Amino acid sequence: MEAGERRVPIGRVGRLHGLDGAFIVERASDEEDRWVVGARLLVDGVPAEIVTVRRVGGGKRAIALDRPAPRGAELTVPRSELPVPSEDEYYVFELIGLHVEDEQGERVGVVAEVHTGIANDNLELDDGTLFPLIEDAILSIDLQAGRVVVSRDFLAPP
Repeated sequence: MEAGERRVPIGRVGRLHGLDGAFIVERASDEEDRWVVGARLLVDGVPAEIVTVRRVGGGKRAIALDRPAPRGAELTVPRSELPVPSEDEYYVFELIGLHVEDEQGERVGVVAEVHTGIANDNLELDDGTLFPLIEDAILSIDLQAGRVVVSRDFLAPP
């Protein structure tokens, strides 16, 4: 990993599971390739390798590493290891923190979270407002400018 390269969260060290040093991965990435024996990741910025992988109650993921990992430690990978998304596709971490404005340039809020849905995903703003991630509601996303433009039609009346 190059100095200053962005790290992307893929999980967090949870409670211990078993006697072999394994722990539950909280907020685990859905990317299956991240969770195989021999996969490399960073634990609070320190390189580690996965030595054990298993599914436990409720389908949760438990792993053991080649080094100790304190509970609550962030599990990350370098941004450069992620595949380039297709056009008009984004990673959730890229959307969090973007400023949201309507088509007239009026500030609406900041993206606080992205929720996965059955029909479509939703952007949650810092004030709790939800915007469906559909073409009619989201007019543009500009990662370089740090901005999402939404349709005024999807704003609740004042």
